[in-house]
Amino acid sequence: MNKFFRILLSISLLFSFSSHAQQQMLRLWYEQPASRWEECVALGNGRLGAMPDGGVLKENITLNDITLWSGGKQDADSPEAAKYLPAIRQLLFEGKNDEAQDLMYKSFVCKGAGSGQGNGAKVPYGSYEVLGNLHLDYNYGVDAVSAKPSKYMREFSLEEAIARTSYTLDGTVYTREYFTSFDTDVLIIRLTADKLKKINIALSIDRPEQFKTALVGDELQMSGQLENGTNGKGMQYITRIKIKSEGGKLTAGKGTLQVKDANAVTIYLAASTDYRNSDFMNQSTKNLASAMRRKYSAAKLAHVQKYQQLFNRAKLSLGSDDKKSLPTDKRLVAFTADSNDPGLAALYYQFGRYLLICSTRPGLLPPNLQGLWANTINTPWNGDYHLNINIQMNHWPLNVTNLPMLNEPFYSLVANIVEPGTKTAKVYYNAEGWVAHVITNVWGYTSPGEHPSWGSFNTGSAWLCQMLWTHYIYTQDKTYLSKIYTILKGSAEFYLATLVKDPDTGWLVTAPSNSPENTFILPSGKMANVCVAPTMDNQLIRALFGYVIQASGELNTDEALRKKLQEAVQKLPPNQIGKDGRLMEWLQEYTEPDPEHRHVSHLWALYPGNEITPEKTPDLAKAARASLEKRGDQGTGWSLAWKINLWARLHDGERAYKTLQRFFRPTSVQGFDMQSGGGTYANLFCAHPPFQIDGNFGTTAGISEMLLQSHNGYVEFLPATPSLWKDGSFSGWCVPGAEVSAVWHNMIVSQVNIYAVADTKLTIKMPAQVSKAEVLQKGKYVPVQTSGDFFNITLKKGETTTIRFQ
Repeated sequence: MNKFFRILLSISLLFSFSSHAQQQMLRLWYEQPASRWEECVALGNGRLGAMPDGGVLKENITLNDITLWSGGKQDADSPEAAKYLPAIRQLLFEGKNDEAQDLMYKSFVCKGAGSGQGNGAKVPYGSYEVLGNLHLDYNYGVDAVSAKPSKYMREFSLEEAIARTSYTLDGTVYTREYFTSFDTDVLIIRLTADKLKKINIALSIDRPEQFKTALVGDELQMSGQLENGTNGKGMQYITRIKIKSEGGKLTAGKGTLQVKDANAVTIYLAASTDYRNSDFMNQSTKNLASAMRRKYSAAKLAHVQKYQQLFNRAKLSLGSDDKKSLPTDKRLVAFTADSNDPGLAALYYQFGRYLLICSTRPGLLPPNLQGLWANTINTPWNGDYHLNINIQMNHWPLNVTNLPMLNEPFYSLVANIVEPGTKTAKVYYNAEGWVAHVITNVWGYTSPGEHPSWGSFNTGSAWLCQMLWTHYIYTQDKTYLSKIYTILKGSAEFYLATLVKDPDTGWLVTAPSNSPENTFILPSGKMANVCVAPTMDNQLIRALFGYVIQASGELNTDEALRKKLQEAVQKLPPNQIGKDGRLMEWLQEYTEPDPEHRHVSHLWALYPGNEITPEKTPDLAKAARASLEKRGDQGTGWSLAWKINLWARLHDGERAYKTLQRFFRPTSVQGFDMQSGGGTYANLFCAHPPFQIDGNFGTTAGISEMLLQSHNGYVEFLPATPSLWKDGSFSGWCVPGAEVSAVWHNMIVSQVNIYAVADTKLTIKMPAQVSKAEVLQKGKYVPVQTSGDFFNITLKKGETTTIRFQ
């Protein structure tokens, strides 16, 4: 089917959407300036970030560059580690887990400071760091004490990626616009007033440490070099600021740029680092000059158009959006009392997509623990990449929400740790292949962490491979499969080499390892973390071996390896159900000191894996549900996000929505709170607390999972939809091999549109409460042939069809 006909069908379906749902205005807005960083709106273009607070007399704009890291490459592998591995395993098999853990603390951790216990800015591991703070001082010609603005509004448009501030002061209406350009790669700020000669500002820039400012003509610069933990010669950076003044007078002096009596002012800020960029100084100069050559209106239009090429790929309406008249902070409060606000979930879904678009870019880095946005030198947990949940959750929405082009930075990060991971595998396990443990950074860190209680988890690399494989399943891109195959193969070879026979069961097991960050009680009463074959390990390795078996078959290679993996997979420990009916987290049924622990790692096979489903493994699904019930409805922000997805996979839309309601609980907690935490900040950042962006991405994925699932080998519409979402529509969402759109009313799907991104055969489950399906063929609707509750649609790449239900 040609592109023109595809467009016509898409337009037709969108008109159908509009008859079922009100048009939603996708924005965050507030009636006062931000009083703290977590109230500022987040701007980003995949590299450069900015968070303006909208202050009236003084404004602070926090700046970020996705590549700005302290630290540097290091060899953190402990050279004698492998010789202690037999003794560690023997202690574990004897049930002396506490002694094994003590021995590991002395012999089987990283060399040196590791992550610095999460404070790595001054050690070789490093930290993601704030770029700086841009300060704007406004002079209105009136006494600051009496300067009381009226009609204040601060807003951010998701559809344009533009922030605005407006207010009236002393009879003049002032307006500001801010965006980090997707076109010219600079921050642009526009200041205007409805009267002439009313713009008076003084601009300066700084950061907490390691910076110097200079004035070069009318350009204000800030530059510096970060710590690398060894000789102080870490990453270098530069920022450049220039101002265009319409009328008035521009002066430079004493580390500031000042404008007096202007009609309008446009501020341009370019920044760059030397991360993989030896020409960073010239690059920032070129970016600044390119931006300033264009009229503001043209620069703004080009920015919006390029951004919307990504943002407009997927849409969602959940019917009523009548609470959009509430400021965003007050809307969160209202949702706590009355959760009948479908529009908030639709807004949040698109906010998650926005954050992903704005915190990564092909050729750079994937979103870190805080995406792109940080306001300190030592970002919490170094703002690094955790491999026991964070970096994977950051990418859960990538495929289903139609942003496949943003997978490249993730792939590149994984590809870049294979070489150091190969060395780590040899040094610690005397094994072939490659491995990564709990944490990594932009410098390729793969060693265990500095404490075995959490640092011994070694299936993080298997989970990275699952994410690479998932992208292949969605795109069906054989070229990409060939590219990732060696990575998958190397990871499988590591586990094949390190699995050992459990003396009690005969199963092939990992030893040592741990179930991420969780603790159990030994029969002796002592506590331990290190164990043999936690359930998550078995699920991940079973899945990884399956990927390599399938990939080697599709690529017609490595038949001998395929046979070894097929044999090994049969010897892995199965998922086990405990005496209490719960899915067991460990190989043995240990007592838990914290039954409501934030991690739900042993439920990986339910989500994001697909080994456990209510349809195929009902007993295991029941046990997973029992485990989820025991974990409770509390949790940190990302933990709640994971639970939304888990409840959706269990087809319990009401429970998923209840968890979403908990996730939206407004919070102002600033410290580290992993017990009573979990919620949402006023700017919609996920409150771990503190802020971690994985909760944002995980919840966006969870909303998708409630409305569309394809992990079972068939497409299912509205599998876990709560009653409050009885009417709605989505378009541009993805399943393996295709983009799909759907409309529903009173929980009944009426129409579906499908566009094939690859040659594909889709099996579709008949939606609930429908008895007949018709497919559009050559301009006419004809009945589909069903088999039970299912029917098939076959499409060539580029073809589109529509299905209507009755």
